Amino acid sequence: MSYGFYPSLWLFFVYSFAGWLLETAQAAVKQKRFVNRGFLNLPLCPIYGTVSLVFAMFLPELRDTPLFLFLGGMILSAFVEFVSGWALERIFHRKWWDYSNEKFQFDGYVCLKYAAVWGVFAVICILFLNPLLLRLGSLVPEFITVPLLWALIVLLLIDFASSAAALLQMERRLRRVGEIGDSMSQFTDALGNAVTRRIQRRVLRAYPNLEVEKIVEAKKARAAEEKPAVFAAGCGFYKLTLLFFIGAFLGDITETIFCRVTAGVWMSRSSVVWGPFSIVWGLGCMIFTALLYRWRDRSDRFIFIAGTVLGGAYEYVCSVFTELVFGTVFWDYSKIPFNLGGRINLLYCFFWGIAAVVWLKGCYPVLSRLIEKLPVRAGKIVTWVLVVFMAANMAVSALAVARYTQRLTQPEADTPLAVWLDERFPDERIERVYPNMKIVEQ
Repeated sequence: MSYGFYPSLWLFFVYSFAGWLLETAQAAVKQKRFVNRGFLNLPLCPIYGTVSLVFAMFLPELRDTPLFLFLGGMILSAFVEFVSGWALERIFHRKWWDYSNEKFQFDGYVCLKYAAVWGVFAVICILFLNPLLLRLGSLVPEFITVPLLWALIVLLLIDFASSAAALLQMERRLRRVGEIGDSMSQFTDALGNAVTRRIQRRVLRAYPNLEVEKIVEAKKARAAEEKPAVFAAGCGFYKLTLLFFIGAFLGDITETIFCRVTAGVWMSRSSVVWGPFSIVWGLGCMIFTALLYRWRDRSDRFIFIAGTVLGGAYEYVCSVFTELVFGTVFWDYSKIPFNLGGRINLLYCFFWGIAAVVWLKGCYPVLSRLIEKLPVRAGKIVTWVLVVFMAANMAVSALAVARYTQRLTQPEADTPLAVWLDERFPDERIERVYPNMKIVEQ
């Protein structure tokens, strides 16, 4: 089944609206009154639409194996929910949902019970709902659906901007409250204009757990624990970025040596055309560190299991993503036992688990201390230089691969960029950098 741009938008808004109805009904039952349960003023819960798009992008090929479809839905939804909850808390300094009282929960952002519900929803979505909704959407004339979808996008962006601005203003007011010890009533009276006040009141009604007093106390506690400036202290942007580069380099070298030992050949394992960097390993180190940082002192068994599951899901998503975007497959495990669509296999999932233990228990503490020893100013400059270099590296690599696939049907370059790519990155060089790359028929 093909999911184009407009069909995907259609599914996003339908599921976002359905999610809003579900959340609002659930909140109304609990609070005995109508509550607009959502971050936005519009009757939309974008996280439901986002999860549905993730399902539509990564899960259709599992439709013949409902068990894997269920497990894939669990893992992908848990990842989206965790990232969304984590990002919202970091931006607005408050938790929008909390599963801390549920069994088998992960930092209050996700829990097994709701992940299982999402897994069932993934099966229903892929097998039944998506085909039905796409057929219904196709019945509406295009001259109606296209303007309607674009209008919804504009309204969504405006709504998101206004809601975010209102909450950020509330954050600034909270900071002042924390500084002067004001009361809750004074805080409420001081809130901005009428539109902003209405949004803030709605959010506080919809999410009773956003208690101002608790937030202020937490701010005071964090302020009391502040230490002298250290470059990349904790687990923030600069440290994670440098860990990405270190992990990308070490991952490339490790895979190259592994191929030499097992296959007897030196084989490039780089993801980019300039330098020995494996983007998959770099992102893996960065994501694993961000997700498992709080549990770095847990048992090796816990980290191994988490690394095995997260690594398998991550590698599967990367494989599907590169195939969708570039029309190529950069690795194929079809000949290895216990594989899933040739994208992942059990043995390499175990390798991810082992790598997670080695990384968090052995490599990370040493690398973290070394990074923190960098001078603050020099560390920031080096980090941003590396970011610019890798952004350019990835952009050129993507263009080179795209031109490589284009040359199969259009060998003659018809633009200055194509001429430059043909001169700098001929087929021989691309095949040397990506020896396992395969063109996928669309």
